[in-house]
Amino acid sequence: MSNIPKVLSACVSICFIVSTTLYSQDLKKIPPEKPGIIVGIVVSQMRYDYIQRFWDKLDENGIKLLVNRGTYCKNTSFNYLFSQQGVGHASISTGTTPADHGIVGREWYLYLQDKLEQSTDDPQHKAVGGDVDNGKYSPRNLMCTTFSDELRLSNNFSSKVFSISPDPAPGIFSAGHTANGSYWFDKRTGNWITSTYYADSLPKWVDEFNAKRFPDIYLKEIWNPLFPIGNYTESLPDKNNYETGFKGQVTFPYLLEEISEISKKKIDYSLLDKTPFGNTYTKDFAATLIVNEQLGKDDITDVLMICFTAMENIGNLFGPNSVEIEDAFLRLDKEIAHFLAFLDGQVGKEKALVFLTSDHGVAQIPSYLSDNKIPAGYFNRNGALSLLLSALNNTYGKGEWIRAYHAQQIYLNHTLIEDSKISLTQMQDYIAQFMLQFSGVANTVTSHTLQTANFTEGVYRKIQNSFNQKRSGDVIINLKAGWVEKSDVSTGGTSSYSYDSRIPLIWYGWKVGRGTITRQVDIVDIAPTISTFLNITFPNSCTGKPVFELVQ
Repeated sequence: MSNIPKVLSACVSICFIVSTTLYSQDLKKIPPEKPGIIVGIVVSQMRYDYIQRFWDKLDENGIKLLVNRGTYCKNTSFNYLFSQQGVGHASISTGTTPADHGIVGREWYLYLQDKLEQSTDDPQHKAVGGDVDNGKYSPRNLMCTTFSDELRLSNNFSSKVFSISPDPAPGIFSAGHTANGSYWFDKRTGNWITSTYYADSLPKWVDEFNAKRFPDIYLKEIWNPLFPIGNYTESLPDKNNYETGFKGQVTFPYLLEEISEISKKKIDYSLLDKTPFGNTYTKDFAATLIVNEQLGKDDITDVLMICFTAMENIGNLFGPNSVEIEDAFLRLDKEIAHFLAFLDGQVGKEKALVFLTSDHGVAQIPSYLSDNKIPAGYFNRNGALSLLLSALNNTYGKGEWIRAYHAQQIYLNHTLIEDSKISLTQMQDYIAQFMLQFSGVANTVTSHTLQTANFTEGVYRKIQNSFNQKRSGDVIINLKAGWVEKSDVSTGGTSSYSYDSRIPLIWYGWKVGRGTITRQVDIVDIAPTISTFLNITFPNSCTGKPVFELVQ
């Protein structure tokens, strides 16, 4: 039934050979005073309900093992509005919200420079090991320390800290400012690369791993479901009208060699992280890193952050109720089972502190909800902005009043407004009221209001937690539940509603007992919990609180 690539079996075998060689005999395993390694597993776009929906099909040694033998925080969520890839990772590592760590989205508009800036942009650095345009990155835009930064500061930088992510932003913000290394997937060459912020050249073991050319092997595979298609009863039929798919193809099997081919000599490697094999490639690289960097082998705590991003790409194309997302999740569960077994053999469960969580969830496909009589829809931002600009021209005179729009935020032309002797606050209020008339808009709030008022609860408090005065827009829009921005994919997110903001959080391994915590836990509580475990200073802008049931 399974068509897992042969290379996967080979890689897993290598991991288990290493594990068997290093595995100690039946000695009593007593946890040390501090963990030898902390492994953070962050799965992009993993909705809270996936674990329960697919429970009966999960591997006994994967996520089930974490739940059954670890501590499950069942009511964990984000306490801010914009839940996105990169933003969530920054919140996890810093223990605070975008208001303080400054990563308000994948990109934002810089008023003084009059340009859009990607969250990881850093022109002072360049790629190491790959395409020059995929390496000008660093964590310079992260405005505060992470728990791993504080760990390194506490022991004169003796701890080793690494991160792995197919997409650069999740890994870079997970690792912090002082990491020994962060690696991401170069979608033009198919290699794991880094930037000169971390190193001037790739370690020999990374070059050797890249030389094996696993992406070329994976992209010659056929993605078929693990089980007979009729067994996927938790999902919609494989053929339905709600999916975008690969170049319009929305049903199994997926011939990846044909889909990824640009020309006879050129491959679209970006496809890899839109399939379950992107997770396999990430897991294998993580195991190789642990072995070669000797993480967890001494009395000094090391950190490895592993960011699985394929689930988000698959979810955007097929939606959370698709056979594709169920199959990808079940395959990821098997990868986690392989990795946990490897980690136990390489380091030992008693020395490894593992936490599993997500950077955000995802909305149901709005058209699917609408067809089932549930209020939902698509917000047409281009149409709304076009009407808004016409209204501004009629009211204030013709001009380029809007400079940018991103993540439901409108950035205005401050220079033109000032030169025209127009009140910025007045124009913000006008726009906020104007945008409320559009279908799907639930709330609007201006930057002036967020700077002068103090909201203590509700959606406005979450918006305020997402607002950074230097980087956020002049007017922030909150869509109604079930609504997403219209785009070229099936669905999306970026909201404070439970389908986006409620995510799993499971602790496992070193000194972690079996249990369930049902009270409210915020994602920003992860960093102070780890800091308390390690008896180190909280990240310097931390607003979260330790999960006391774990640390007492």
